[in-house]
Amino acid sequence: MRDFRNRISQFMIGRYGPDQLYSAMIAVSFVLVVINFFVKSPVISIIVWIILVLALVRSLSRNVYRRQMENQVFLKIWSPVKSWFSLTVRKLREIKTHRYVKCPECKANLRLPRRRGKLEVRCPRCQHRFLTRIVL
Repeated sequence: MRDFRNRISQFMIGRYGPDQLYSAMIAVSFVLVVINFFVKSPVISIIVWIILVLALVRSLSRNVYRRQMENQVFLKIWSPVKSWFSLTVRKLREIKTHRYVKCPECKANLRLPRRRGKLEVRCPRCQHRFLTRIVL
C-alpha cells in the first residue's frame, strides 16, 4: 500500500492536479449521468465521457500556467453565480426575520429586521441615508 502511494506521488510531481474547474467538471458529469439515467440518450453519454476525459487530462497536465489561467477564467464566471446563489439561499432562510434591500448609491445588499412600514436606513459601506418601505 505504501509503495503504491509513493508511485502515485512520484507520478504526480510536476503535474497540475485537481482544482475548482476540475471539481465543477466532475459535478456536471455526475448531474448528466443522473439525467441520462432517466433520459437514456447516447448524446449525453458521449458528452459525459468527453467532460471526464478533459477533466483527467487537465489534472494530469504538466502545463501548470495554462491550467491556472483556465481556472482563473472559470472562477471569474463562477464567483458571481455562486455569490448570487448563496445570497438567495440566505434570503430564503431568513425570510421570517429579515428583509434585504440594496443601497441606491453603492448597490450593497443590506440586511434589515422585518418591520413593516417606512425605515430610514444608513448604508454601513458608503454612509448614504435613504428611506425604504417594507411591505411584507
